[in-house]
Amino acid sequence: MIGARTYVAKRESVERKWYVVDAADKHLGRFAAQVARILTGKHKPIYTPHVDTGDFVVVVNAAKIGLTGKKAQQSKLYRYSGYPGGLKSRTYAETLDKNPGRLIERVVWGMLPKTKLGRQMYRKLKVYPGPAHPHAAQRPEAMDAFKW
Repeated sequence: MIGARTYVAKRESVERKWYVVDAADKHLGRFAAQVARILTGKHKPIYTPHVDTGDFVVVVNAAKIGLTGKKAQQSKLYRYSGYPGGLKSRTYAETLDKNPGRLIERVVWGMLPKTKLGRQMYRKLKVYPGPAHPHAAQRPEAMDAFKW
């Protein structure tokens, strides 16, 4: 096909929606993969790899996220300060008890690009441990996590 043009989205022309997603009784990995897909904009026909075409995602009930198998006791999140002996680790169960939103944020961050564009996408993720969130003014649409 000679002369066919590929559509390239422009940053100014992207319309962003807000979605509320309930994390209660969902499996962490599959849930995070679907949230990352919305943040990157891959669910839209105008997806362009070098432009942030994604939408905002508000995750509620992060404390009720499910883990399969023995991941809660065996899998760990690591932090390193950069100094000798500065490696700290915490199991998924400890993280869920102390700060349930951090677990979802870290897993979704692992699925996004590690570039300026990825950081821009990550900033559109809002995670709350309970059912309440302060984003009612944006009129977010409710979205079932496994109907995307």
